[in-house]
Amino acid sequence: MLIVMKQDATEAQVRAVVEVIEAMGYEARPMPGRQRTTVGLVGNDGRVDDSRLDGLGGVAEVIHVSKPYKQVSREWKAEPTRVPLPDGSMVGGREVIVMAGPCSVESEEQILTAARQVKAAGATVLRAGAFKPRSSPYAFQGLGKLGLELLAHAREETGLLIVTEAMDPAGLELVVAHADIVQIGARNMQNYSLLKECGRIRKPILLKRGLSATIPELLLSAEYILAEGNPNVILCERGIRSFDATTRNLFDLAAIAVVHGLSHLPIVADPSHGTGHRDMVPPMARAAIAAGADGLLIEVHPNPERALSDGAQSLFPEQFERTMREVAAIAEVIGRGVVTPAGIAS
Repeated sequence: MLIVMKQDATEAQVRAVVEVIEAMGYEARPMPGRQRTTVGLVGNDGRVDDSRLDGLGGVAEVIHVSKPYKQVSREWKAEPTRVPLPDGSMVGGREVIVMAGPCSVESEEQILTAARQVKAAGATVLRAGAFKPRSSPYAFQGLGKLGLELLAHAREETGLLIVTEAMDPAGLELVVAHADIVQIGARNMQNYSLLKECGRIRKPILLKRGLSATIPELLLSAEYILAEGNPNVILCERGIRSFDATTRNLFDLAAIAVVHGLSHLPIVADPSHGTGHRDMVPPMARAAIAAGADGLLIEVHPNPERALSDGAQSLFPEQFERTMREVAAIAEVIGRGVVTPAGIAS
């Protein structure tokens, strides 16, 4: 990190910067120049609060030489992280993983039917929300604890793993008791108290990109989890807000390649939320795999027209079956495969 002083900065102001850096536990190296002085901060471990330096007298700007995130970066760990799952599969390896199911758990019959259908098509993880953060307080909010119990029942019957969302630290323990993968939704990407709690558990965390979050902000949120000791983080590109209302969100496929260049963490794609339109999901799922996504998160409902949430972007079961065949073909072309349930060929 470099602290660039103003041209008229006094020696006393430079000394004050040096003293603050040393008080923070780092080494300060003043570098006088012909027009201005720069102070180098040596030993930055990613925990530097640059706001303590920005406001000091005589400081023109603070320049980050290295990335503000450390443990999630390629500089920290060059090899890709492979997040292990309870069934022996991994996220981030040669094979891509598909998580599929309805937006929310609505009833026992609905979730069991959905679980059987997505497994028959080749998915290995059942996605569905027991707790649903919604923009409107009058929209369906999920079944809560009953929804988690129904998901556990679906796992017992089908053998599928479960990914579902935790909304706050208080509810995280309940989700951890039932889920195999804990999802942190887009609206909670910067819920730092929740992220810290996720770092203290050892279950995989599926971290979705926020509605308007930059890629560095997504990686910094992941850093919160790794900094607390949990290395098993799966990032998720689910689209960001845009001025164009043609699609629900702007599905940022470039983020997949960018993240792979900056971070060792695996990243999956959610074309359902990324587009908001059923007919757009299959082509964007194919494109995501071609772009290098380590998996897909797809909404599938036994009867989308009766779904209590996100029916317009949920695939019919037959659409999902076709999409799985297409995704497997794309994966094979680029030298990858698709993780499938035992007894089902990819």
